[in-house]
Amino acid sequence: MRIELTVNERKVMLDVPPSETLLTSLRERLHLTGAKEACVEGECGACTVLLNGRPVDSCIYPTAASSETQITTVEGLRGTDGKLSPLQQAFVDHFAVQCGFCTPGLLMTLSALLANNPDPNRAEIQQAIVGNLCRCTGYVQVVEAVEAVVREAQR
Repeated sequence: MRIELTVNERKVMLDVPPSETLLTSLRERLHLTGAKEACVEGECGACTVLLNGRPVDSCIYPTAASSETQITTVEGLRGTDGKLSPLQQAFVDHFAVQCGFCTPGLLMTLSALLANNPDPNRAEIQQAIVGNLCRCTGYVQVVEAVEAVVREAQR
């Protein structure tokens, strides 16, 4: 099956079998390895990417269903100048990155939250990341990083 999609603002054509997941296409065909393969059941959030601005678990999402969509991976969060996005920088500044395995999924989920709700409260941030499992941070630094981005945007 031949499909066209836009990944990180770049149009691509892919020939994929109907059963191939978006995660496989991103990692193996497009060499975008930021989304991680972990549970392969849509439970941990390590593979989260944005599909038309909405977070999806790419490990269970069929590439064929992505035809003519906009996909953003963690690689697409950087600015055109190569600098980290404010959220990525806040993760660094607030030590929200430990082993880093879950970080891309958290960044994508929280990017979608901030795009839809630029002023989330602590409970809304915590609710947004309910589907992203992290064993290292305890989520405290993650929430603090988002709160810092919100404060900075309000200045």
